[in-house]
Amino acid sequence: MKTISIITVVDIVGVFASGTLSKNIYMIDNNKANGSTDEGTGVLKTMVEEGDILVWIVQALEPEAYASITGIEIEKEYCEPKQKPYEGTDITFWVGRVKKNLKAVPYNLKIKVGNRDKELLTPNPPYLIGRLTN
Repeated sequence: MKTISIITVVDIVGVFASGTLSKNIYMIDNNKANGSTDEGTGVLKTMVEEGDILVWIVQALEPEAYASITGIEIEKEYCEPKQKPYEGTDITFWVGRVKKNLKAVPYNLKIKVGNRDKELLTPNPPYLIGRLTN
């Protein structure tokens, strides 16, 4: 079991200009050495195993801008992410445990940027991937 951090960097200026997350998010994790692929794209594939703890955070590319994850859509049989606050703040992150080994499971992030009320959905889903072959 390991803790895997999944970080999504959002280009807020790009989102405001285009109205979409498409080509304006960059995802990385700390598990590349164990098989994660497509780092730095919006379709990160994070290698996981049963019992791994996943921590999702978001960071705005521009330091004066705001972005937050407001939801994670994923099949509940594999992971049920929950929103948690950093102690003593109203800043949140999401955490979930991988419930069972898997082959490939897509998920979507709902992200709020700036003072806009509308949540944006990742345009193409990132994946949790595993070593199962069938």
